[in-house]
Amino acid sequence: MSDYQSFTVGEPFPLPIVHQADGGLFQVDGSGAMFILQLSRADVIAAEAFRTGAMEFALTEEDGILFLLYRIDGIFKDGWGDCPLALHLVRPEHRPTAASLRDTTLHLYLVDTRLQLLLALRDVPMTPDFHGVLTRYAEAHANETVDATAFAKRLRAVWAAHTSADLRARAAAVLSVPLALVPQTP
Repeated sequence: MSDYQSFTVGEPFPLPIVHQADGGLFQVDGSGAMFILQLSRADVIAAEAFRTGAMEFALTEEDGILFLLYRIDGIFKDGWGDCPLALHLVRPEHRPTAASLRDTTLHLYLVDTRLQLLLALRDVPMTPDFHGVLTRYAEAHANETVDATAFAKRLRAVWAAHTSADLRARAAAVLSVPLALVPQTP
């Protein structure tokens, strides 16, 4: 992750979040790939589930939009969440670079939306397939200029036609993250 940001659990989340609502945000920029899960009712159990629990991520492209699908044991009882990648919203000076696209780590952040505090973080290595799908998409779309209204219209159309489970079933790549309990020392 970027050297100029300090990501410290219990401290304010150092990046600006435009849409502060429950749900996921997916971004690929000059610092690499990150998934930010915002929850307004997070507790210690949710933070620990995010930090050590089993997770599954998937990538699906629909109507030119790449979606990150996510399922996190211990936070969501069932079902899938999804968030679109909107490279056109990344400022030109923060767009993905060749170096950032070589980074095979998916950076995960759990943020309390009420307090804007970082509750948990985790770095997950991407599989070659998952990283390949993400890199190819980012390289193909990194310099696109997209009309925000047209993007929102396409996004609404995808959400009207497909559930998150439908998008997950059509995934081009899947990343399974196992339970990561740290053994206690006596």
